[in-house]
This record gives sequence, structure tokens and C-alpha cells, in this order.
Amino acid sequence: MSDIEKIKQIISQVEANPTDLYNNSFFITWRYPQETINAVLLVAEALQRLNRAGKSVKVFDTGLGLSIFRDNSTRTRYSFKSACNMLGLGTEEINESTSQIAHGETVRETATMISFLSEVIGIRDDMFIGEGHRYQKEVSDSIQESFEAGILPQRTSVVNLQCDLDHPTQALADLRHMIDYFGGVENLRGKKIAMTWAYSPSYGKPLSVPQGIIGLMSRFGMDVSLAYPEGYDLLDEPIEAAKKFSAETGGKFTISHDMKEAFAGADIVYPKSWAPFTVMQKRTELLRSGKSSELKALEEHALATNATHKDWECTEEMMKLTKGGKALYCHCLPADISGVSCKEGECAADVFERYRLQTYFEAANKPFVIAAMILLTRFANPANVLTQLLERDRDRRIVR
Repeated sequence: MSDIEKIKQIISQVEANPTDLYNNSFFITWRYPQETINAVLLVAEALQRLNRAGKSVKVFDTGLGLSIFRDNSTRTRYSFKSACNMLGLGTEEINESTSQIAHGETVRETATMISFLSEVIGIRDDMFIGEGHRYQKEVSDSIQESFEAGILPQRTSVVNLQCDLDHPTQALADLRHMIDYFGGVENLRGKKIAMTWAYSPSYGKPLSVPQGIIGLMSRFGMDVSLAYPEGYDLLDEPIEAAKKFSAETGGKFTISHDMKEAFAGADIVYPKSWAPFTVMQKRTELLRSGKSSELKALEEHALATNATHKDWECTEEMMKLTKGGKALYCHCLPADISGVSCKEGECAADVFERYRLQTYFEAANKPFVIAAMILLTRFANPANVLTQLLERDRDRRIVR
């Protein structure tokens, strides 16, 4: 089936998966109904196929896509810019240190001021437990208030580019990669994915990636195996969501403290470090109170604890435990690669090198996932938008 024929098929599927995203925001994957998740996946695939066919998907003539990054980023930062650009939006990144935010401007005021001619605001705020999602929600609620009061000509949407709870653009990009790799979403049913902790020489990695993975993959009848050393627990909400979705879809969700057990017979492995919830919680408390001396002690303790689990590494021996010894390796990147980016880390260099190009395919889905979220939050009839793009048949390159 050609890309164009497949897009026509996708459009009919989008019509069958209505959402409440129009004039709204996208926050936490596991809090949305299945139809919403399906719609994001379908629109992302349609946009990707149109792009691959050399077709323009520009749906805006003017407008801004603004971003706020409270943590370092490469893939997500430029995926957001790419998504906005392909849809026809200009992009700007807000530097809080050089704006009036640094002078005490409130969240409510900032949200409205940056929304006058903006279509979407992407926010990454993932470092502090209890803060990231709260901040994103406050921005969205403030925009809603100003829109209802007639101050804003449009209801600017907010897209979660990662928070303390979830990393939806990453998890959905990972899922799109798995769908392509295994030849269809229906082929994921029964597949085992090992979402495991892995050793890192740093201590403050967010919990949002593993939480997003278990909360999303469990919706598709997969065998989701979560593994981590004692003490590296995740938050209760995504755990309960994974249990619920697995029960509803006939899948399986298990938690263990044995990496080998999780890898055994796995079709997909996702070895990724994260900080214990208790450490991140304490870190937030110390940062709030300005106790820098205690923060250093916490960091030293966390690093020492990490170092007792250096055997949690994705090695050739570990990969031999997977199904046929050929499980798909996934990672949000950048990975801590032993002997390359660090002395000892999440993944052995030979394993990562074998799957390196696959991780690039994985990452390449993110601009289209973000673009799908923007399109679904800005247009009431996404199927009609995709139909118009297909019928318009405009080349992405003006000159060939």
C-alpha cells in the first residue's frame, strides 16, 4: 500500500477516534481515553507519511509556537521547533532569566502575555516532584481564564514536553517506533517489554520516562515487565494505571527487582536510569528551602547507592536472555554508554552500537507526535484537515 493510500485509510480511522483535545492542552497520557491516544498515533503517522511523500503539511499562515525549557534538552527541544515549523508556525524559546519572570512576574500574567499571537506553548519542567505538572496546568488554566474573558483571540494550547509525571511525546514516539518495527499496532499484543532501571554515574534523572512507558504500553495488550533495585520505586499513579490497562486489554504487568528476570524472553528492552522517588522528593524540598549543603550530601548518598548496582547494565550477556537474543533495544537518548560517554553506564558500547541506528529511527518519530498534538488541539476536525492536506497536494519543496 502506498503512503497516499495509507493516509486515506488513516483519515477514516481518525474520524472513528474523536477526542476532546480541541481548544485544550495535552498533559498526561494515562489520563486520556483510548480514542485520544489512537488519534495522536494516527495523525502522527499521517503527517509522517505526507512528509515522506514530499508533501507540505503547513496548516498555519501566521502564529507562534513558544517553548519553555527548565531542563537541558536536545531531541525534545528541536523536535518541538521542527513540529511547529512543519505546520507553519514560527518558534521562540522563552529564557526565564532574561524575561520579567526573573523579576517576579506571576505565572498567570506570563501565560497570558505570551499567548496573544501564539497557537501552542511547549513546556519541559521535569526536575522537581510535585512541580512540573502543576506548573504546566497553571499555565493552561490561566490561558483558559483569559480566553473566556475575551482577552485572547484564541485558546492557546499547552503541550507537555516532559514533566515530573510523564514524558508523553517520548513515550508516544517510542510506541510509534515499536508499531513500525513490528509491522502494526495489532502485532504488539503479547509482546514483552522490559522497562528496567540501569546504572548511571549521575543521580537526578527524572522518573517520567519509565512512568510514561508503563502507563502507555500496558494499553496495548503487552507484557510489561518493570524492574528496578529495591528503593527505586515509581509513583503510585502510573503503577495503578498500568495495572488497570493490563487487566482491560488482557496484557500483563509485573514488577520485580531482577533485571535478568525482566530481560528473559523480552521482545523489547528499555534499560534507563532514574532517581528514587524519595530522593527526588527530598531534592525538591532542599532546593525550595535553599539548603545547598544538605543537597550535596543527598547527591553523594544517591551516587553511592547507584554505585552498588553497577551490574544493572544492558550487556551482550543480558541481551542473550531476550527472545532469540535479538530484542529491540529502545532508549530516549542520550544513553550512558559504558566506555564511550562514561566509564560505566546503562548500556555496553557493543550493544548500543548494534542498535544505534534503530534509536535514531525511534527519535525521528517525536517531531510528528508533537505536530499531531498541536494539530489535534488547534483544529476541531482533524480528519478534514488531513483530507485538505492530501487534496491540496502541495510539494514541501517549492523548487526541485
